[in-house]
Amino acid sequence: MGSAEDTKPLNLSEPLLPSTAFAAPASAEEEEQYPPITYNRGNRPLRDLPFLILFLILSFLTFALGIVVSVRRNPNRSRASVFIYDSSSSSCIPPPTSSIHDLSSMYVYSSTSVFARDLIWTFVITLLLAGPIALSILFLLRHLAKQVVYTFIPFFILTLIFLNLYWFIACQFGLSCRQSFPLVYRIIVLVFFFLFIALIVWLIVSNWHRIKLTVRILRISSSALASNIALFAVLPSLVLGLLVYFAPIVVFLVLATFNGKIVPWEREDGGYSCKWKQAGWVPSYFALAIITMIWSLSAMVETQAYVTSGTIAQWYFSMEERKPRWSIRNSLRNAFGPSFGTICFSGMVLGVIRVVRITVDTARREDIASGFVKVLLRCCAEYFLAAFDFVNKFTINFSAITGESYCSAAKMTYELLRRNLLSAAFVEVVSARTLAGIIFVISTLYAIAVYAILKSIDDLGTETYYIAVLAWTLLMIFLGYFVHVLEDVIDTVYVCYAVDRDKSEVSRQEVHEVCSLLPVSRNHRTSLDSRTPFLV
Repeated sequence: MGSAEDTKPLNLSEPLLPSTAFAAPASAEEEEQYPPITYNRGNRPLRDLPFLILFLILSFLTFALGIVVSVRRNPNRSRASVFIYDSSSSSCIPPPTSSIHDLSSMYVYSSTSVFARDLIWTFVITLLLAGPIALSILFLLRHLAKQVVYTFIPFFILTLIFLNLYWFIACQFGLSCRQSFPLVYRIIVLVFFFLFIALIVWLIVSNWHRIKLTVRILRISSSALASNIALFAVLPSLVLGLLVYFAPIVVFLVLATFNGKIVPWEREDGGYSCKWKQAGWVPSYFALAIITMIWSLSAMVETQAYVTSGTIAQWYFSMEERKPRWSIRNSLRNAFGPSFGTICFSGMVLGVIRVVRITVDTARREDIASGFVKVLLRCCAEYFLAAFDFVNKFTINFSAITGESYCSAAKMTYELLRRNLLSAAFVEVVSARTLAGIIFVISTLYAIAVYAILKSIDDLGTETYYIAVLAWTLLMIFLGYFVHVLEDVIDTVYVCYAVDRDKSEVSRQEVHEVCSLLPVSRNHRTSLDSRTPFLV
């Protein structure tokens, strides 16, 4: 497809939202600073090399010191309680061999219970069904997106109503619950949740026009993901690779606790006993290993987003009748090659955001910070964390498309959306909430089915609830991962549409027909409302 200079620009004002009618013309200085943006199909240079080197150094130190702690471990740690104090040498010595009890005889292993059997079978069956359920959702969204969304929205409301009534009735018939939870409080909670459900219904009805647009977005994104179905094999393999990478680090952390010595200590009665004293450098190794693991986990998440974005971008900018070859392989090569430093940089930012957010949430739960000023600081922290998280997400999408460094991709993403008057908030919020509602309904129906089957086979009482909750949690985790991948696809398609619009080109007509109806930037909404009646 030629550039704007080689071919006559397409007239987007008829079926689409015109990109040049509203955007202010870029100055020569802006054009020089931000050259025309396009998908980079050629060889890409190394980016953000210092962060790649820093990540490799931390990983090397974690493994090298882990080998050291393995060699230096003290095998007597587990027997510290049986060591005795020797007054002649003022030290702790091992007891005579005959006095060492076989601790294994203290443990009694019971046979496999019915609860354990049902728990294991539920776990295995849920794992086996998670993949087919996710693929079924993808197929339905691709071909029947409207019917799926319009069916699951009422089911979502009915599910909430059912759960609200179920806990109230179950508590009424349960003796312990009825005694510990008075009827007045139960009615208050019941009414409160009904009001909450009414609020959700009002939000859905008031935003129904946005849901109609979301249906079309989900259909296109599902088609893009179905065209690159091999991502469902590649992305989980990255998770398995991370687990293999984590396995020796976890072993090193366990062995690090065996570094130290058994020392005497004086009791209150004046006598002496022996206790384990950990080496002073062990906490430092724990900090190094945990930082490395958090950074590695964040980098893996960003690698998945990078591979997904690169693969979908190749699908988007290819000829509609020709499927790109080796698209996933090319994305993996770029991710673990020239752009791995960018992924490490993005992973570091993501890891810092997660750690700070956990710290803020912990302070809120424990009421560490009180007072108006501290509450205001917490709100500001949440706002900036959300902003950084949002920018970081679109930055890695843009970097996968263009091969730019992290900082350059962040600037160019902002400039791309700004000069085309595009808003990214709508894409994230409405589509994500709709998908979350769908998987919530499916997981809840699955948990109810598990509970009913177990109740008919083995009536375990309250333990049946625990197994059903486990099944619900597992399926939510797996389907949540599927939703996460689909959200990356939606974000990538939107950025690719912005690139198209910036060059006044149309690579995917069906994408332009939908994305042209998305809301524009809030800074320009007032001036555009009278000229674009379909915008929301």
